Amino acid sequence: MKDVFDELAAVRRTMGKGSVPAGEAYTIELRRRYDAEIDDVWDAITSPERLRRWLQPVTGDLRPGGHFALDAGAYGEILTCEPPRLLKVSWLCGPDGDAFAGMSEVEVRLTPGPADDTEFELIHAAFVEEPLFPTYGPGAGGVGWDLSLIGLSQFLAGGEITDHEEFEQSPQGREFGRRSAVAWGQAHLAAGGEPDHVAAAVEATTKFYVPDPT
Repeated sequence: MKDVFDELAAVRRTMGKGSVPAGEAYTIELRRRYDAEIDDVWDAITSPERLRRWLQPVTGDLRPGGHFALDAGAYGEILTCEPPRLLKVSWLCGPDGDAFAGMSEVEVRLTPGPADDTEFELIHAAFVEEPLFPTYGPGAGGVGWDLSLIGLSQFLAGGEITDHEEFEQSPQGREFGRRSAVAWGQAHLAAGGEPDHVAAAVEATTKFYVPDPT
């Protein structure tokens, strides 16, 4: 199994443009390959029992038009479900999430590979006027998704699943957070981000995910 820094390097990160119901959006996009068949990966991202083991416990009516909720607070509506290739949901967070309805969507696309493997693509589109981007840039969501995909990789490989909170507080997890923030800064620059804004966003993201020890 790859170590966590190899997992970080396995992901191709880009920042692009898209749309959500609220209007024009920016996107953070993560692409990587998993050594697992497409049906296995699909089941891992849609089965409540399996989601609980690598991401978070999930509840709700898990079919198109239904609503879901994750234990950590994210929730939304299942917009599209086309097994085993496409899943799209709205993505809201916090008690005031309804105020931002239509501002954030997550789409996962799976493509079978040539060797019983799977190409995985996650696209998180957020309304350009959402409040986090000016401060944190794409790392606001990107670092969190990097952390989640470690769990999915370990789960598909049959290994021990990292406890996200414990990992983030460990020396290895703190270094992972720093490297992930920098990687998203590089994606931001490649998309045409203004260097001073990118540098400030990377610093803010790093402080959020890797706070100074108290």
